[in-house]
Amino acid sequence: MDRVIEKKTWNTKRILTIAGITGIVLLIGGSIYFTSGKSKLDVDTERLTISEIKKGPFQEFIPVNGVVMPLSTIYLDASDGGRVEEKYVEDGAILKKGDPILRMSNTDLELNLATQETNVYAQQIQMQISHTQLQSATINKLNNMADVDVAFKEAERIYKLDKDLYNKKAIGSQEFQTAQNQYQYQLSRKKLASQILVQDTVMVSQQDRQTKEQIAQMKSALDMMRKKVSDLTLRAPLDGQLTSFDAEIGQSKNKGEHLGQIDVLSGFKVRVNIEEHYLSRVFVGLKGDFQFADKTYNLVIKKVFISVGKDGQFQVDMAFVGPVPTGIRKGQTLQVRLALSDQTTALLLPKGGFYQQTGGNWIFKVSEDGKKAYKVPIQINRQSPDYYELTNGLQPGDKVITSSYETYGDIQELVLKK
Repeated sequence: MDRVIEKKTWNTKRILTIAGITGIVLLIGGSIYFTSGKSKLDVDTERLTISEIKKGPFQEFIPVNGVVMPLSTIYLDASDGGRVEEKYVEDGAILKKGDPILRMSNTDLELNLATQETNVYAQQIQMQISHTQLQSATINKLNNMADVDVAFKEAERIYKLDKDLYNKKAIGSQEFQTAQNQYQYQLSRKKLASQILVQDTVMVSQQDRQTKEQIAQMKSALDMMRKKVSDLTLRAPLDGQLTSFDAEIGQSKNKGEHLGQIDVLSGFKVRVNIEEHYLSRVFVGLKGDFQFADKTYNLVIKKVFISVGKDGQFQVDMAFVGPVPTGIRKGQTLQVRLALSDQTTALLLPKGGFYQQTGGNWIFKVSEDGKKAYKVPIQINRQSPDYYELTNGLQPGDKVITSSYETYGDIQELVLKK
């Protein structure tokens, strides 16, 4: 007789399945349980920077680098190309206005000068010959006028005499008519000679003026050529120091090539590089200061160069306000604090490493008992080299952690251990 075999309810496979499901449930439950509260981290207060929020004077500064430069600089370029024949001074020399710096030679330029001088002298001689010929022609016309005048006066005398005799019936009409015709002829000659003399006078005057203008133009051109040859000897245009001087004997220089510069030693300015982010906020009149030999010196912007360079910066020129530091030198680098605002009263949050992780959106605030620190949202407006300007989130007297948060991750609360 067959026996009914009872089916097992708890086999191995079923037990393992139930155990796995239970483990997953426990794991999820544990995770929920342990993360349902705030995540905490114990930290040593000796490794923290705790700062107090205070109310005080605030002025927005940005630190910028400036380079000391001469108040003005005159650039020296080759007006015409040539070969350097002689150097009178070296780079760095202190010069007076007119002092020679170097001498160049230019054969073509010097030959052109000699040719133009010859042409000017030849043209002057030709003009003098033409002027002499005109004067001679004028003298001939004056002599002719004198002869015509004498002949006219004689014909006039005979005409008047014969007219009187004709009226008295002393001579016949034929003889009187001859005298009258001769008088009219000489009168016409005199008028014509006078007109020719007037025209000659005008023509001579015009030619004389034109000749003088031509000679003046030629002399002016000759003077310009002489100046170009004279400029082959480079001279200091004003008192100052020769810098960036680049020329050696035997070296050829092209027209317009830079030879050096004269730095005026009457004063200094500071050229400052600023990030283009601040371009809209920088203008003439902004002030700044810097430390030199344990003293503070003041500057003010006098000129803004609005073009932005490839490095993403633009430049400004700043002038000294008040005394200039003793011992300051051209090319010296200064750390300048440029003020972007006037001084006001504000809540001050000391700067620190926390900003790199929070972006100024939140900070760890220390509890009143000093045992914990927790996240609070904040709002930051402007900044200076030492402080942020707080506009929301904290009050005077609050203490916050301003050191770096790099190792805290997503921790919500710090437990402060001493």
